[in-house]
Amino acid sequence: MAEASVAVSRSWPYFDPEYQTGGHRYNPPRVVIDNDAYEDVTVVKFHSANRHGILLSVVQVLTDLELAISKAYISSDGEWFMDVFHVTDLRGNKVSEERIMGYIQQTLGAKMKRELSSVDLLRCPGRSVGVKSIAEHTVVELTGKDRPGLLSEVSAVLTETGCNVNAAEVWTHNLRAACVLYVTDEETQGPVANGKKLERIKELLFKVMEGGASNDENRGGGGGAKTDIATEVTHTERRLHQMMFADRDYEDLELPPAPRCSSSRSSTVEKKDKPVIAIQSRNERGYSVINVACKDRPKLLFDIVCTLTDMQYVVFHATINSKGTDAVQEYYIRHVNGCTLDMEAEKWMKQCLEAAIDRRSCEGLRLELCTNDRVGLLSHVTRVFRENGLSVTRADVATRDDKAVNVFYVTNASGDPIDTNVVETLRQELGHTILEVKEAPRFCKQPPQELQGFSKLTLVGLLRSSERFLYGLASLDWKSMTSAGVLAQLGI
Repeated sequence: MAEASVAVSRSWPYFDPEYQTGGHRYNPPRVVIDNDAYEDVTVVKFHSANRHGILLSVVQVLTDLELAISKAYISSDGEWFMDVFHVTDLRGNKVSEERIMGYIQQTLGAKMKRELSSVDLLRCPGRSVGVKSIAEHTVVELTGKDRPGLLSEVSAVLTETGCNVNAAEVWTHNLRAACVLYVTDEETQGPVANGKKLERIKELLFKVMEGGASNDENRGGGGGAKTDIATEVTHTERRLHQMMFADRDYEDLELPPAPRCSSSRSSTVEKKDKPVIAIQSRNERGYSVINVACKDRPKLLFDIVCTLTDMQYVVFHATINSKGTDAVQEYYIRHVNGCTLDMEAEKWMKQCLEAAIDRRSCEGLRLELCTNDRVGLLSHVTRVFRENGLSVTRADVATRDDKAVNVFYVTNASGDPIDTNVVETLRQELGHTILEVKEAPRFCKQPPQELQGFSKLTLVGLLRSSERFLYGLASLDWKSMTSAGVLAQLGI
């Protein structure tokens, strides 16, 4: 991956030595779930000793439970780490289910003294993709140039080679495609153990992803086709971000006047929907400050934090605020080597964050399919899509017990709305009772309720009163703390 000149060396800001060691008081990690502070949101407070990647781990746990984060305050200077999140379920209700609250307590508690393991990932009650053990499945990772019928061709190869797709997730962005598929051998009902068969599958899938194009034609703003077999479990959505980032889907494209489909959103999205990202330097404190304003949607915070973490940047402070359909986020970051962004790296960072935000956008018509699972089902469904001139822009394929529960977002080849006659044809061929058709907004979420609190919380204000802020944190009463209490105790 071609990277820009990443950073400019800056001196580290001063911290009092006694304050630096204060993080050890918060070990082991502590989690407080407060349903009394606000009428309409649950407050989740987490604090522990600091380590790189801990913010992503916390956000990942909350988003995997399908919780919407409407507001958050994050701080992780020195050896301590403190987060406060305002969360609801996707219906806008407070978190009241004991099973969910217990999982948060357990996973963000003692387990957060280390990185989340593959077992932790598999046990999350909210996960629909990536729930299968790598010991029970072969995990196939594919990246390449997007085109109509690509998923149909991939699933056809797997069916013809005697494999069943038990789970999969597919993203498309900027004329690139990435997918992670959990497959089993039809004969053994387990992972593909035959080495020759596995190599044959990889060879055939590579030809599909390559699409018969030359290397230059196949780039399309990213790298060439790639087919891998995963050897360890990785959070599926984080892995998709990593794959598309490595494929350089963030690079600008000069597309023809009539793009193939709406997945090439870089040229078709109206300016009002494009994220506004501003970056400035706080040289006196050694931070680069990133401000993001965009439409709110589920997992927005996860997508941004995931990208910053995998780019090896540390978030020292952040505020998150969603109001209505809009989201405003502010991050104070440095590279893990202690450097901030120079001008060239700022441009690169903006491209990467825009891509991270846009990858999960849901373009097209949402089709939900639920039926008995069988070998070749995905191949059959996607072949019907292809034969009716439809292209899959995103897919979430899961198996629950013996049922296939699949969600597809589809457009026609030119990216225009799908004709109602085509929709009726799909339902006739696939079955009216198993295929449900829904219109999909650009982002797949109803706007959250407007929440109170944190309205005065900005990092500029916090850092202007840094001495009071830093010393005040060490004496916070965490057992009785609310977000308003944080401000009051700090005198903000």
